[in-house]
Amino acid sequence: MASDELLLNYLPIAVFIGVAIFVACAALALSFVSGKQNPDEDKNAPYECGFDAFDDARSRFDVRFYLVAILFIIFDLEIAFLFPWAVSLGDIGLYGFWSMMTFLGVLTVGFIYEWNKGALEWE
Repeated sequence: MASDELLLNYLPIAVFIGVAIFVACAALALSFVSGKQNPDEDKNAPYECGFDAFDDARSRFDVRFYLVAILFIIFDLEIAFLFPWAVSLGDIGLYGFWSMMTFLGVLTVGFIYEWNKGALEWE
């Protein structure tokens, strides 16, 4: 008797998962049925990266791709540190403000250094 009541408590979760699977499958099926399945030359052309989309996956990349990725991660993490700092700025006071200004200053110096070295230039 107790296990039946316990299972009934999980019934809404099971229904929710079932509805989610149905909606996802229906969306995939509708997009496949309603979409045109005739890719032309423009759809198969290289996009943004400059490499052929249907080429060998083990080809070597230029080191600039990795440099841009590392720079993106660095500045993305900067933003991740800015949100909690902005929320708690009233509690941490002047020391917290100047600590973050120092942090942003170091990142700005690094950004200027990368810019002067030409890491952001794309040929």
